[in-house]
Amino acid sequence: MFETRLREAARAVQASFDGVLSTFQPLPVVAAMAHATHGGKRLRGFLVMESARLHDIPTKQAIWPATAIEALHAYSLVHDDLPCMDDDDLRRGQPTIHKKWDEATAVLAGDALQTLAFELVSRPDCSPDAAVRAELALTLARASGAQGMVLGQALDIAAETRETSLDLDEITALQQGKTGALIEWSAMAGARMAQADTGPLSRYARALGLAFQIADDLLDITGDTATVGKAVGKDADAGKATFVSLLGIDGARARADALVEEACDSLAAYAGGAEALREAARFVVTRTH
Repeated sequence: MFETRLREAARAVQASFDGVLSTFQPLPVVAAMAHATHGGKRLRGFLVMESARLHDIPTKQAIWPATAIEALHAYSLVHDDLPCMDDDDLRRGQPTIHKKWDEATAVLAGDALQTLAFELVSRPDCSPDAAVRAELALTLARASGAQGMVLGQALDIAAETRETSLDLDEITALQQGKTGALIEWSAMAGARMAQADTGPLSRYARALGLAFQIADDLLDITGDTATVGKAVGKDADAGKATFVSLLGIDGARARADALVEEACDSLAAYAGGAEALREAARFVVTRTH
């Protein structure tokens, strides 16, 4: 079920991007935006679509926040890959934007993708209720900015020059922003669109986001560039504290497995309707890229 719905969500999001970007002028920055939004697992978009399904939100509405979160995520990757940040040459097995074009185009493409995300959740197609659209935009701003993802990125940069390594609580807080904030927004989107209780999906997503990051840390140690689609071993080479460096490979895997169980238990209120979300939690700790 999960793999089928993940593929369906990926196709729907790609079609949405193709439609939106086809209305833009044929400029290098737009080509770079298309490059940045092509491929990937689309896990965040899937979480939006699946949480919307749980709350009987039509797909024709859910596709807009699903595309929005993938645009926001793509922007973060474009900027993260820049020489002033992680300085990566590969993303999803393809040249990064600043390598395929140049740094200025990468900065502008990232800027445009970020603002596109807020445009998409503000469209009347997303919800007939202006209050719902405003809530989606407000919470997306919080999740992506200096209270969420950007905060996590800033803490990550600061840790590089810190005299002492981060401890487990500090890494957890960092990753809840850097990786977890957008995952949490995605999983809660359907409940927000239905103006329903977001608590169960928030608890699910918080555990899922940490499990996802631990899996990333493990891939950085155990994966290879061809399979993962980006450089590996960079955290270890830089001497960065990660879940793996603190817990060891076996300890990190055990922690990820415990988080998956926590995520699945959080969905009890949805019974069998949330099985695809449970499968998604199990997927994040077994993925190879």
